[in-house]
Amino acid sequence: MTDTLVVGAGSAGCVVAAELSADPAHTVRVFEAGPVWPSATAVPADLLDPRQLPVGPESGVVWRYAGNIVRGRLIGGSGAINGSYFVRPTAADFTAWSAVAGSARWSFDAVLPFLRDVETDHDFGAAPGHGATGPIPIRRTADPAPVSVDFAARCAAMGFTEIADLNARPEVRPPGRETRAAGVEIPGHPPGAVGFGRVPLAIADGRRAGPAFTHLYPALARPNLTIAGTTMVTRLVVRGARVVGVEWTRGRAHGTAYADRVILCAGAVESAALLIRSGIGPEPLLRSLGVPVVRPAPVGQWCTDHPEIGVEYPAPAPTTSAVALEYVLELGDLELRPYTPMFTPGLRRLGVALMYPESTGTLTLVSADPAVPARIDQGYLRAAADRDRLRAGVEVAARILDRPLGTIDDAWLRSHLGTSQHLSGTCRMGPADDPRAVVDDHGRVHGIEGLTVADLSIVPVPLGRGPQAATVLLATVIARRHRV
Repeated sequence: MTDTLVVGAGSAGCVVAAELSADPAHTVRVFEAGPVWPSATAVPADLLDPRQLPVGPESGVVWRYAGNIVRGRLIGGSGAINGSYFVRPTAADFTAWSAVAGSARWSFDAVLPFLRDVETDHDFGAAPGHGATGPIPIRRTADPAPVSVDFAARCAAMGFTEIADLNARPEVRPPGRETRAAGVEIPGHPPGAVGFGRVPLAIADGRRAGPAFTHLYPALARPNLTIAGTTMVTRLVVRGARVVGVEWTRGRAHGTAYADRVILCAGAVESAALLIRSGIGPEPLLRSLGVPVVRPAPVGQWCTDHPEIGVEYPAPAPTTSAVALEYVLELGDLELRPYTPMFTPGLRRLGVALMYPESTGTLTLVSADPAVPARIDQGYLRAAADRDRLRAGVEVAARILDRPLGTIDDAWLRSHLGTSQHLSGTCRMGPADDPRAVVDDHGRVHGIEGLTVADLSIVPVPLGRGPQAATVLLATVIARRHRV
């Protein structure tokens, strides 16, 4: 029987499988719902090119949900189709995470060694807090696209400071001169970094360097590690209060696989959906679906994302392609993103994302059939403070672009509202007596033996940066602690 069965070979699953199989006596089996190519050299070229975002209507490697939410459905998960952004959560993020988890295991000082271990930073590897021998290569663009250069120049002209290394531990300071330099005060935003800088990118030799390439493919030759692609796990097999395996389907084939331990790495949507289909979730929801109750748990009752407003403006089409995001401007809990591609013909986009929203959402199922997608209510902009802060961020964007936008009322915000595709928190971490918590500080599901969750679904607080670095970190931490 398998020692550990990993559900999902996305960013987290690739890391977990590679870490656990490093012990030759520990057998690991991975099930991935999407395609798995036999080697890294067999992966299609468009999935290797970080300038391409293969998430459009023609893409066959994504999960799709209402509200234009997409997640990667292939080996490497969303880390195989994203823009290679690899910015660490802030020290303040880890302070908040640790407080909600009720554990110092997720403090900045506790996770810093893991952050160093996973990277080779080609720009700052010798600097304190950085790594120079890890599997993930980190670089900042040396020759930014004209739109990125223009954005940086406009930020500097408005009085914002350039941050050399966004992955350094920032000096946290309240809004002051630099926020006022834009002519707009950001109402009520928490202290944080204020300034612009180049985005750390996980790229090697001009190719994406997601965890499929940095972790799982190099480990696939191990005899104790196996992976099955296009294999959908439909339900956990539970005996008493212990998970003993999973049920799976592959085309018309189906079966049951048993293991001493199961680790869910299917992401914030599919890990939560699998728990609910297996009888671990809100009791009223389980009964409405006709799913026998294994254990009541607040799965899907708290989730968060980064709402984003796209400020579009006319511009000539780019003559060359570039990584989607080369610079960002941070204003406390806002991140302004000058995208290099044109998502609308003839229009460029400056994204304004709210990184610490007060509004939260929910995830539910409308059917126990695994083929029916989960339903996600983002709950965006329900809190007045969220609307006020996004409105102020849009006003900063308008000043940077020197493009008046007129009245930015609530209706305008909602009509321009989008998602950063950063869903998290559906299987929230916290102590056993926390009514919102699904897992403990090790990612173990409360009240169920042999079951762990190790992906973005367990993050218990909004994060101030995009989630790829956080995903790799938490998977590394949980896998190594399980090896002890």
